[in-house]
Amino acid sequence: MKRNLLRTLLIVSMVCTLNSCSSDNASSATDVSSLKVAEYTYNATELQTMELINTYRVSVGLNPLEKINHMSYKSEEHDNYMIANNVVNHNDFVARSENIMKVLGAKTVSENIAYNYSTPQAAVNAWLASPGHKENIEGNFTHFGISIRENPTNGRKYYTNIFAKI
Repeated sequence: MKRNLLRTLLIVSMVCTLNSCSSDNASSATDVSSLKVAEYTYNATELQTMELINTYRVSVGLNPLEKINHMSYKSEEHDNYMIANNVVNHNDFVARSENIMKVLGAKTVSENIAYNYSTPQAAVNAWLASPGHKENIEGNFTHFGISIRENPTNGRKYYTNIFAKI
């Protein structure tokens, strides 16, 4: 498990390093902005989870995070993937983070997932009890997005929460 985590962190670090240069090509900026998802409809559970995360961050002296619809849309795509494939994982995180870096200009991106928590408080408590997830919640980020989707077959909830520094 630690080996996979270290491998993922190494890949993310390489992606961050490779994407740190900006382009002089103005037309690519226009093309990228057209990829940005502007609309996302948040449900009450998603809004409550974001509020709990921000309340926690402020309680430990950190800035609250601003929500970005595009990041919530990417989170929703991952929830739908996990539901369709009956898995709980971070598959394709590198592609999600590269997209967020390219489209939003993020400098760093991180992700928490959770499965089968019935309430936002239970999911946030579990993240805070896990050192890696807590590190993401307390990270040097400015924005976040979230999606919480229910598997229609078994009623279990899938949470994907993406953090970024923009």
